[in-house]
Amino acid sequence: MSVTAITGARVFDGEKTLGVTTVLVDGGRIARIGGDVPDGAEVVDGSGATLLPGLIDAHVHTGRDALALALRFGVTTELEMQGTHTRDNRAHISEDDAVADVRSSGFGITPPGGHPSELFPEGFRPGPPPGARPAGRPPLMPFSTTPEEAVAFIPQLIERGSDYIKFMVDDGSVEGHPGLPMLDRATLRAGVTEAKRHGMLTVAHALTVDATRMAIEAGIDGLAHLFMDQPHTDEIIDLVKDSGVFVVPCVVLNASMMGITGSDLADDPRVASRLDAEWDNALRSSFGHYPQGKIEDVLATVKSLGDAGVDLLAGTDASLPLPFLGGLAHGASVHHELQYLTRAGLTPVQALRAATATTARRFGLDDRGRIAEGLRADLLLVDGDPTTTISDTLNTRAVWRRGTRLAA
Repeated sequence: MSVTAITGARVFDGEKTLGVTTVLVDGGRIARIGGDVPDGAEVVDGSGATLLPGLIDAHVHTGRDALALALRFGVTTELEMQGTHTRDNRAHISEDDAVADVRSSGFGITPPGGHPSELFPEGFRPGPPPGARPAGRPPLMPFSTTPEEAVAFIPQLIERGSDYIKFMVDDGSVEGHPGLPMLDRATLRAGVTEAKRHGMLTVAHALTVDATRMAIEAGIDGLAHLFMDQPHTDEIIDLVKDSGVFVVPCVVLNASMMGITGSDLADDPRVASRLDAEWDNALRSSFGHYPQGKIEDVLATVKSLGDAGVDLLAGTDASLPLPFLGGLAHGASVHHELQYLTRAGLTPVQALRAATATTARRFGLDDRGRIAEGLRADLLLVDGDPTTTISDTLNTRAVWRRGTRLAA
């Protein structure tokens, strides 16, 4: 692999702007920041552009085609929150620089018949068709109704290669299925405690204030959603802050649940040029299960959490290109989420941190999320300056994964 020198670009390192400087890439790593261009290096002129760390989507359900789509939008890592891309099943992804990298929880701990079963038509099975599933054992489905069952599944999930452990805390009220089987407090607490005993990061699906409180009281490390059933109060903001949890607001998902489509995003030529008809149709659709929700309440909660110093991570909940899972598209919706975060009142720099350094830090991804010497050369070069105009993140000039430039 030849040495690449990206010159003349403003550099945002994941935390702050370094100004205009040269970034040297060698062997898939960031070899040096600043200094002269060595003889024989391939020079990429970044004049008028900003160099960012590759973006990270902190909440997806994915597959190879989706990972390829994500990379076209400069998303170099996706964090799967329910799926099959556990450690033993992703060698074909980890070594493929034409797609985004991935980490996975495996399948979340939930009761039989619990979330997310209510989202799918009868007989529908998410994921690739049987012939396209990864070789090896079928995925572990950790259905739990007692503390003992949840505890027993933790070492099994770890042995199967889960990178973190997810718990579903959902009674179905937001999805239009009230009374859905849900983990009780004792089962949730026991599972979280056991996971943390094994040194595992724990995340919770929670869409209501009550579920959020229940997850925090159980000792969860992070919330994979932001509640949308009511406005925030000082009490719930303080609870989140004092617990030290991170929050992946997934505002784009909440908007879709309220019936707000991604049509405005799909109309952007920078997005339309990268989507096929199937994804375009999905993006122009919505979940639509919670029309009584108010996006203004969600945005106000995001602002209050940000003001309180809570770590916010950019995630989308993008999954399959199906209208009933609509309003979302891999890669594109990360940029939409960044726009929502700034609409909520975060600065563009705060929003960019949510898709880079903050997510890498909270998920222990020490080799990415920043532009620093020795780290993976997962990079996104965009025209303009997204540290002042967040929508400039869509002005893709070049994408690199492990130092390999994505073919145009």
